Amino acid sequence: MIQIWLEENIIEVLGAITGLIYLYFSVKQIIWLWPLGILTSLLYVFVFYDTKLYADMSLQVYYFFISLYGWYYWIKGGKLQSGSNEAELKVRSLNYKMWAILLAATIILTLISGYILSEYANSTLPWWDAFTTSASVVAMWMLARKILENWLFWIIIDLVSMGMYIYKGLFPTVILFFIYSSVAIIGYREWRKDLIK
Repeated sequence: MIQIWLEENIIEVLGAITGLIYLYFSVKQIIWLWPLGILTSLLYVFVFYDTKLYADMSLQVYYFFISLYGWYYWIKGGKLQSGSNEAELKVRSLNYKMWAILLAATIILTLISGYILSEYANSTLPWWDAFTTSASVVAMWMLARKILENWLFWIIIDLVSMGMYIYKGLFPTVILFFIYSSVAIIGYREWRKDLIK
C-alpha cells in the first residue's frame, strides 16, 4: 500500500525532500540553497500542473528564474549591495517606504492574477492561489536580496498554503509547509541576529 502510494507520488515526495534541504540552507545562509531551489521548482511544476493549481505552477517557473538571480546575487555579495566593496552579502531590513511598495505590489498582483484565474482558468481556488503566488513572488525577491522580512511573508504564505493543500489532498506538501512555517520563524530569528551584529 505504502509502496504504491510512494510510486504514485514520487515527484511530490522528492520535491518535499529537496524543499526541506533548501529551507535549511536558507536559514543558515548557505549559497547551495539556490541550486536546490531550482530542482525543487522543477519538481513542483509537475505536481501543481497535475492538481490544477496553475498560479502555483507558474510560481515555480518564477522560482526557477529568481533562484538563478539569487545565486548570482549571493555570489557577487556585498559588491552589489549599496555600492559596497565588501565580499559578503549582509542581511538588511526594510524601511517603511519599501514595506509600503512591497505590500502594494502583493495586493496588485493578487487582484490581477485572482481575476485572471477566476475568469479564464479552471483553477479550483483562484483567489487563495493568487494571494499565495503573489506574496511568494515578493518574498522570493526579498530572499534573493537577503532582506530579513522575507521570513514574515513566508510565515503567512505557508499557513495559507497549508489550508489550500489540505483542501486538495496534497498531504506530503501540507507537512512540508507546516515545517516551512515553523522554520520561517527560526529563520527570522537567525537572520535578525545577523542584522543586529
